Amino acid sequence: MDQRHHGAGRGENIDLLGRKDECARLDELLASVRIGESRALVVRGAPGVGKSALLGYAATSAADARVLRAAGVESEMELAFASLHQLCAPLLGRLSSLPAPQRDALETVFRLREGPAPDHFMVGLAVLSLLSDASEKQPVLCLIDDVQWLDLASAQILGFVARRLLAECIGMLFGTRQPGPELRGLAELEVTGLADAEARALLSSVTHAPLDRHIRDRILAETQGNPLALLELPRGLTPTQMAGGLGLLGADSLPGRIEQSFLNRVEGLPEQAALLLLVAAAEPVGDPDLVRRAAEMLGVTLTTALIDGTDGLLSFDVRVTFRHPLVRSAAYRAARPEDRRAVHLALAEVTDPQEAPDRRAWHLASATAGPDEAVAAELERSANRAQARGGVAAAAAFLQRAAALTADSAQRADRMLAAAEASLLSGQLDDVSRLLSSVSVASLTGFQDGRAGVLRGQIAFASGGGTEAIALLLDAADRLEPGNPRLARETYLTAWGMAVSVGDQEALMAVSRSVRNLSSPDRPGPLDLLLDGFALLVTEGRASAAATLRQAAKELIDIPAADVLRWGWVATGASAAIWDHEAMLAIYTRQVQVVRDAGALRELPYHLSTLAYALSWAGDFEGAAAVIAEGDTIAAATGNPLPPYPALRLLSLRGRESETVAMVSATIEASAASGFGMGITGAQWAAAVLYNGLARYPEAVHAAQSTPHISEPWLSTWMLPELAEAASRAGEADLARDAFERLAEATRPFSTDFARGLEARTRALVVDGPDTEDLYREAVERLSSAGLRPELARAHLLYGEWLRRESRRAEARDRLRTAYGMFVSIGMEAFAERARRELLATGETVRKRTVEPSSGEALTAQERQIALLARDGFSNPEIGTRLFLSPRTVEWHLRNIYGKLLITSRRQLRDALPRDEFEPTSER
Repeated sequence: MDQRHHGAGRGENIDLLGRKDECARLDELLASVRIGESRALVVRGAPGVGKSALLGYAATSAADARVLRAAGVESEMELAFASLHQLCAPLLGRLSSLPAPQRDALETVFRLREGPAPDHFMVGLAVLSLLSDASEKQPVLCLIDDVQWLDLASAQILGFVARRLLAECIGMLFGTRQPGPELRGLAELEVTGLADAEARALLSSVTHAPLDRHIRDRILAETQGNPLALLELPRGLTPTQMAGGLGLLGADSLPGRIEQSFLNRVEGLPEQAALLLLVAAAEPVGDPDLVRRAAEMLGVTLTTALIDGTDGLLSFDVRVTFRHPLVRSAAYRAARPEDRRAVHLALAEVTDPQEAPDRRAWHLASATAGPDEAVAAELERSANRAQARGGVAAAAAFLQRAAALTADSAQRADRMLAAAEASLLSGQLDDVSRLLSSVSVASLTGFQDGRAGVLRGQIAFASGGGTEAIALLLDAADRLEPGNPRLARETYLTAWGMAVSVGDQEALMAVSRSVRNLSSPDRPGPLDLLLDGFALLVTEGRASAAATLRQAAKELIDIPAADVLRWGWVATGASAAIWDHEAMLAIYTRQVQVVRDAGALRELPYHLSTLAYALSWAGDFEGAAAVIAEGDTIAAATGNPLPPYPALRLLSLRGRESETVAMVSATIEASAASGFGMGITGAQWAAAVLYNGLARYPEAVHAAQSTPHISEPWLSTWMLPELAEAASRAGEADLARDAFERLAEATRPFSTDFARGLEARTRALVVDGPDTEDLYREAVERLSSAGLRPELARAHLLYGEWLRRESRRAEARDRLRTAYGMFVSIGMEAFAERARRELLATGETVRKRTVEPSSGEALTAQERQIALLARDGFSNPEIGTRLFLSPRTVEWHLRNIYGKLLITSRRQLRDALPRDEFEPTSER
């Protein structure tokens, strides 16, 4: 490549002298894209160092590709999806090719249709599909410059898309000063200053008088080879100033010096040219018609202004562009406040209120010097529109500006709280804290104070202050109850869930007592029943809570999709509390489908994890593994990982010692650091199951006793059968009996086969008499009816072990053979070995059987997900929607899968991956 090649920058071309290595890196990326290996690269460096020139070089070099462009604009950062629309606008004619949920998501955020706010990650998947579709006929190169000024929604989605690229002909180049969290994990190309020789040559090309060697060296040292600095700093300086170095004094930083250079040039422009620059700086779209009309309203004649000249700082063509983004800020900063307001008012006048109501509202706000309720109300409407499209960060910005323009103190507080609530939804916790600190507590009503308390509680919990958070929520709920009892109850339910999460029995009791003091609604709904049932469970025990929890579980099966999305995460607890596995499986399966259909991908991993629990109870380890892998895929894509509870459960049942122990240790460490007591309980439950399978009973006892028992209906209770079994085998009869009594208190009020089967099996361990055999028989019968294969196999094992100790060897062999065969079939390796050793002790010769690895075990977790979905008849687009992949990437994975399984087509997947008789068909 010719080292004097010029790339397309803003306005003037910027010399690529000395950029041979950087250009070679871009050439490599483009070559990969052409052969179907998608690549994303973050080009980062200081202002003026040449990032835009390199992006321009890539565009010039990609003559065979379709080039899509977007650039962040500082004044447009509050307009949700603005940059994303800029990038995708040329492809909107392809929307009809997308799956309906993805098409609806993009049309909603681009204001092409009305509809509920889509999940950001569904929007990201839609953009990925759109780009993938466009790349079928020719490579696509996306150039996104000035990423530091992208609106948050666009930045998050484009970063998400870049991380999901694999087998498409798509390249993405991001130009930014410093990558934010949205671009984490992407490859980077750091652009630094020119080498000394190139910097000297560039400086010489713009200086017209000999420079003293020391002055020249100082310029080179202070600019650090920054090309724009070398080009701009000498402008406007006399030969004397340059020779003496006098013009280089006083600037604080390199970007500041460059901007000051531009500022000097703006201030030297004729009046009409300077005003035209200000209009262009305040209009973020670069629409020449809008700029012209607004300028004319201010008395600027475009022809005159352009004839007078803008000193190369502004290009007026198909789009209005600046020499460099720092020119825009310099032009805006150079203007008087009254001139800025006049410009924004003119731009508001020429902006179509139907086509761009939010941009018009923002201009009106910038044109307003003091409180103005009409403008504030318009901003509030813009916030509502932004939130309806999923732009919660933009909604927060609109509401903050609306609050600043609001004279009435109560209404201003309402808008500040609404802005804080929107900031919380967008994950901007620092903004929430800042907004709350700026609200005058003395001026808040009781209801407003309650809303503020909920926000403070959420911030405290996110910061690791679980106990403090619960106290704040209790106080907030008390203040909310008179004006909004529904919100108060939701707040109590949140506090109850927090108390369970942190493992704080005292806090759990405090929340439950507060709920018991609430007045009951005339017609309690599912939420009311659930909250009352949980409170009764803690304060009075399960016998008192049983009827309420049964009714709650019944009504929760068919709650509307909106309620599933709002508080379905706690609705899963009712069926578990009443020991109804059939209801668990039904509710969890439905909720996964509801959340998936709604595109609420941030919430989906939680619901998948509860479904994985239900599948593991049933012994469908393949199904549980696939669901866990899907949840992990989505959590990684959304940047919202969950603790690995279902994975721990599955590993412990399978008896994978090294993997389980490592994950238990990591989970305990992470949970202790974050004050997440439930995480420790879940890890120790897994350890207890593992060690019971390995027949290392003292270790199982230690694990089961390592966390305090709290009155929650899940992990603490599920630990009790493990503790009873381990203690009875370790010779600690009193401990085993105590564990059984606590389990019986939890199961006795319920007649389900799940409850009665576990109770009978555990009671048989602690009684010594004629009832023991009847109890084991009852356990086998009930656990078989409940469909809990792992627990049924364990009942056969315990029954067989008891028979052997009773010297009834023939009968013991029958039970132990049954247990051994079931363990091998299910995949419970440690328990299978325990059963085999018991068989050997009866005198039977047993050939050790291992779980035969299926042909699918050569596949990675993601490949197995894809293979199972393809086997069940899902199309490539449908699989891609599930797993955040483009259809083309799915096809690429399938080719790898066929090679590993030694098959050639989808039809052969049914034979290569036969369905287990207990495995349900994947839900569409």
